[in-house]
Amino acid sequence: MYRILLAEDNDNLREVVTDYLTDCGYTVDGRPDGASALEAFYENRYQLVLLDVMMPKMNGFDVCRRIRAKEDVPILFLTARAQEQDQLLGYSLGADEYIVKPFSLPVLAAKCKAILERAAGRAMSEDICTDGDLTVNFLTRTVLVAGREVELQAMDFDLLRYFLSNRGRVLSREQILDRIWGFDYDGSDRVVDTHIKKLRRALGPCGERIETVVKQGYRYVSRESAT
Repeated sequence: MYRILLAEDNDNLREVVTDYLTDCGYTVDGRPDGASALEAFYENRYQLVLLDVMMPKMNGFDVCRRIRAKEDVPILFLTARAQEQDQLLGYSLGADEYIVKPFSLPVLAAKCKAILERAAGRAMSEDICTDGDLTVNFLTRTVLVAGREVELQAMDFDLLRYFLSNRGRVLSREQILDRIWGFDYDGSDRVVDTHIKKLRRALGPCGERIETVVKQGYRYVSRESAT
C-alpha cells in the first residue's frame, strides 16, 4: 500500500484530503506545518509527498528543497499561490506537479495515481540505466560510453546519477550542492560548474545531454528527447 505524507496547515482541508485519499486505498499521514512534516519524512518512508506552500514553522518550498537533497520521492504542491513565478519556483525545486487551490479531489487522486505509477516504473530499472550509447550501472558504479568504460571520480559519478534520476528536470546549483556536497558545505556554488564541465568532458558526446538552463541551473535531456 502506498504511503503519502500530507503537509497542510488548514485543519479542515487536511482532514478532507486525508479521508478521500484513504478511501482511495492510500495510507495518509497528515501534518499541520512544514517542520513536523519534514520530521515525519525523516522518520518514515513515503512514496509521495503533498505539500502546501504557506505553512507555519517552515514553508513548503523549503521542505521540498530539503527532501530533494535527501531523496527523489515524488512531490506534489497543493497551494493557493497561483502566480507563474511560484509555479516555476516549485518545479525548479524538483516538484512533479503543482495544483492550485481550490482543486477537485478526484483530479488530485488521479494525479497521485499517475505520479506513483511513473515512479514505480522508474524504480524497476534503477540498478542499470541505459540512454542510447550511455550505460550506467549503479551497483558496480561503472559507466560505458559507446561500449568504452569511462572512469569517474566518486563525486562526479554521484552527480551523473543525480541527473539521470531527474531526467528532464531542471536542477538548481543549490539543489545539486545540497544533494552532492551536503547542507554543511560553505564554499562557492561555482564548484558545481567545475564538476559539470569535468563530467561533460569525461562523457564525450554524451556530455552534451547535460544542458545549461540560463539563470536556473542544469538539466539532463535523454537522447530520445533531444532528437
